[in-house]
Amino acid sequence: MSNLGNTKNKGSSKWMPAIVVCIAVFIIVLDMSAMNVAISELVTDLDTKLTTIQTIIALYSLIIASFMLIGSKLQDVIGRKKSFLAGSIIYGVGTLIASTSVDWEILLIGWAIFEGIGAALMLPATTTIIGTSYEGKDKLTAFGIWGGIGAMGSAIGPIFGGFFTTYLSWRMIFGSEFIIVILILLFSKYISNSKSTIKFKEFDYFGAVLSVISLVIFVLGMLQINTPANWSFAIALIVVGIILFICFIAWELRLIKNNKKPLTDVRLLKNKVFSMGIVNAILQQIPLAGFMFIMPVFLQQVIGLNAFMTGVILLPSSIAIMLLSLVGAKISQYIPPKQMLTIGFIISAIGTYLLSGGFSLNTNIWDIIPATIIFGVGIGLVLSQLTNYIMSAIDESKSSDGAGLLNTFKNLGYSVGTAMIGVLLVVSVFGGLSVAIEDSNFGHDMSKDEIHTNIFNYFEKMQTGANPDLPDEVKAEAPDIINNTINIAMKWIFTILSAIFVIAAVFSYFTPKPNRT
Repeated sequence: MSNLGNTKNKGSSKWMPAIVVCIAVFIIVLDMSAMNVAISELVTDLDTKLTTIQTIIALYSLIIASFMLIGSKLQDVIGRKKSFLAGSIIYGVGTLIASTSVDWEILLIGWAIFEGIGAALMLPATTTIIGTSYEGKDKLTAFGIWGGIGAMGSAIGPIFGGFFTTYLSWRMIFGSEFIIVILILLFSKYISNSKSTIKFKEFDYFGAVLSVISLVIFVLGMLQINTPANWSFAIALIVVGIILFICFIAWELRLIKNNKKPLTDVRLLKNKVFSMGIVNAILQQIPLAGFMFIMPVFLQQVIGLNAFMTGVILLPSSIAIMLLSLVGAKISQYIPPKQMLTIGFIISAIGTYLLSGGFSLNTNIWDIIPATIIFGVGIGLVLSQLTNYIMSAIDESKSSDGAGLLNTFKNLGYSVGTAMIGVLLVVSVFGGLSVAIEDSNFGHDMSKDEIHTNIFNYFEKMQTGANPDLPDEVKAEAPDIINNTINIAMKWIFTILSAIFVIAAVFSYFTPKPNRT
């Protein structure tokens, strides 16, 4: 008997499959936004630095992106329920490891690697479980709940993470997720399994390895730009990553030509609407990830807010994203989806442009909240339409491959956004400090290079802990020098984010209407 029949005959248990997978989506999305507000505490507790935490955040999204195609295809090998449960167990192990981290290396293993792999196995299964458990209006309702829960997790993530970090411990964020994973496993009995459609020996192992390595190398190259001395190495990694991904596409096309089982049907990228839509998804994710990373840095270093208040300041924009992503479907009854995408990108550009003029040593929260809400409204409008618009360009029989590719590139965009925008901030501060110190009249035995190194390290420590090892006349001015440099960096970075949204608006305007292939 199909799972559809089961859900129809279970009364109150009918919605349990949807509830179980939606809880999984909730904690995965929550994880992406809750930890950003805990940057200062992570730096202090783990005795590490800002760029290390940036790397871990970027790698979390990167691992999800790298293993997303594997997670999608694994359902065909072991069944959707087993794939979902395997991901849940791996994710749960990751939360347990992360919650007991004593240094950044263990946090990296638990959060970025284990949780990332677990999420990559869980996420594709959530859509197929809902898709096969319901039909008609029930399916629309279930997917509506799925999308709403995801939006809710993103919205409350900063305030949730801020509360635990400030009043309990950032470790409790992971600890609460571990408890939720246990509940998921206990109630997984309501999910029916599916039969495998391919054998292990038919799985595209070479393609899987090639896809993972290519994406990891590419983003690691982006992160290496943090250190000017490594720029040549960074460029080499980025180029190698791109070449390997091209090789992955060529390998997949070869398998398809020889009637073998590819990891995914990359021929979908030939669909103009689908491929241009993916570019728009990446262009939307990059500024969103950058915003979620650098805003806490500014709020905590320059304004001096704790994690909870950082979450409070980010909450209005998160709520705007959630509300507009939920009501966007109704708005699209009056405004064509393609136009809504363009309008959403333009509104986001306005929000980020307004933010670019709001950073100074005298900035208060009311100077930036209105612009963050405008930013959130634009992002919400884009999110309400983008996935459906992209997926409507391909035939339903290819929806699994299409969703796998789309989610891969969306998470890659988020990872690249954290890496790229974080790099811009770090490099800007590094260069800004050089200029500020060179133009100073500090007179003492310590060289300006030594002063620069110590002040920059203090920035990397989120201005926490002991004051930098500097002469007294410099030590007193160090916070103002750092904060002024951060303000200058924030201004031009948000100008760049505005430009990215404008490019996305133009790109979406010229994207043709969907034509299923």
